[in-house]
This record gives sequence, C-alpha cells and structure tokens, in this order.
Amino acid sequence: MTEQNITNVVLVHGAFADGSGWRGVYDLLTARGFRVSIVQNPLTSLEADVTATTRVLDSQDGPVILVGHSWGGTVITEAGIHPNVAGLVYVSAIAPDAGESSGQQYEGFASTPEFVIDVTEDGYGYLNRDAFHAGFAADLSAEDAAFLADSQVPVAMSVFGEAVTNAAWRDKPSWAVIATEDKAFDQAMLQHMASRIGAEITTVPGSHALFISQAETVADVIATAARNAQR
Repeated sequence: MTEQNITNVVLVHGAFADGSGWRGVYDLLTARGFRVSIVQNPLTSLEADVTATTRVLDSQDGPVILVGHSWGGTVITEAGIHPNVAGLVYVSAIAPDAGESSGQQYEGFASTPEFVIDVTEDGYGYLNRDAFHAGFAADLSAEDAAFLADSQVPVAMSVFGEAVTNAAWRDKPSWAVIATEDKAFDQAMLQHMASRIGAEITTVPGSHALFISQAETVADVIATAARNAQR
C-alpha cells in the first residue's frame, strides 16, 4: 500500500471529453496504491457537473485530492468546498473566484484561433473536427485525435456564463499543471489563473490533451499534492 498521507483521488474531465481520457493517469496512480474515482460530467450546467462531482466525493472514505482538467477546473473550484477535499489540482484548467464565471477568465488575454468551437442551434458546442487535432490534441497521434474528435461530448455553451458561488482554492492548497503548447487558452491566462490561486505550478510540453499525453507528469503532481496537502 502507498505511504502517501492521502490515498483517494477524484478526477474531473473538461468540456468536449469524458472521463475515459484519464485512463493513463488512473493506471499510474492505482499502481502506486491510490484509490481513484472518475466523474462523468453531464456538461449541461455548472450545477449538474458539481452535483455529479459531489456525488463521487460523498462516496470517498477519507480525504481526497480533487483534480480538474480545463472546464473541470471550474467544477472543482465549486465542488472543492466538500469536507472530504484536502487539496486541488488544476490541469490546464480554469480557476474562477467566487462570483466569477469561466468566460470572464478570458477577458484581457489573447484569442485562441486554433481552438474552433461549432455551436448547434440548441446551444451546445462541439470542437470542429477538422481543427480538433491541432487545437485540442496536437501531441497525440492522428488516430487518437480522430477518436477523441468522434467521441467528444458536447457542452452547453451557457455554462461558461455561470458564476461559481464558492472558490475552494481560497481555503485549500492547490497545484497546477500547465501545458506550454495548449491552444485552448492563452499561456498568460493559464499562468495568471494558477498564480492568483497560489498554486504550485508545473509546466510541461504538451497540448490541451496533456491529461492524456503527459499522464506521468500529471500523476506525479497529484502524488505530490497527496503527500503535502495536509501538512
């Protein structure tokens, strides 16, 4: 069994994806003795995703490291007030403050023209398939990127205008992993958010799909959080 202080990890995916992308991180952490649970976000509203995450947190048998990728960062910011959560890990993730929306985090930063979102008539967003490889997963193979593009989960675009009520990072220690070739966010935006929340920052070469392509680094940061969150 692992000697880490915390052995429970909950992983929260972002928009346009589902929990299966965490498989590499899951395998690495479980091999080190962690108990890993993966949330499946409906991506229909902030409340729905927070509820899905809280349901998983309720099932844990002790303190938890709560991890979010991309939009999942907003989800863990709200859901992270759960008493089981001891620390937060943001993986190229959004980190709003209480009263702020995800969309507000983009204000004042450069646009990301390679990250192309197509919106349906009913208000759901998909990443453009032709731009998916370059915009979301440039460091994955063409075959893997095509699978992710064809299996992507649409997100209600309205979620990016929903403000969080709580900011768990204000009371709990945070870590951040930032991909230096992320095309979903301006690098300055990622660095600004991570610095504002006081996160211990790790940068790694990689695309927005770093939760897949850089699974070892992500798993190492989660393990570091587990060792140090309660100190």
